Amino acid sequence: MIAKPPLFSAWRTFIPAAILVLCIGALGTAYTAQYGFGLEPCELCLWQRGPYAIAGLLAMAALQMKGSPSIVLPVTLCGIAFLVEAGLAFHHVGVEQHWWTAFTACTGDIATGLSLEDLKAQLMAAQPKACDEITWTVFGLSITVYNVLVGLLAAIFCFAGVKLIREETPDRHPPH
Repeated sequence: MIAKPPLFSAWRTFIPAAILVLCIGALGTAYTAQYGFGLEPCELCLWQRGPYAIAGLLAMAALQMKGSPSIVLPVTLCGIAFLVEAGLAFHHVGVEQHWWTAFTACTGDIATGLSLEDLKAQLMAAQPKACDEITWTVFGLSITVYNVLVGLLAAIFCFAGVKLIREETPDRHPPH
């Protein structure tokens, strides 16, 4: 009989739980800023929430696998989701800094070819927040810059976690 390493399956529980806590914290912060403090998100801000939600759902699925080695797949997918989040955040930083324009319609442009009544209605309607407006900064950097860093660090954590999970999995065919 092969003895289990002392931390056997500890990483399989800790890593998805840490991912879930990160996702709940990130989404909780975003919704608290929006509804608690009235900071209106732009369209790119809303897009950046998606990868956190997906990673959170994948982390919950991994936790349901009860420490099975098969959690490698959802944890890997979480890492990919965090890379996508970091990419979206980097794109958003570029829009904020006017390096390029957004791939979304978050510039608040007025549609053309409208009747006078439609034009008036569009002008009177509440306009969505423009993606190049920085609403909140910490130490001189927009929260979007921090989102790039968090996304990259979370992806590294996921991929390092996959390595740890694989290392703690005993060989299926022990040496003779």
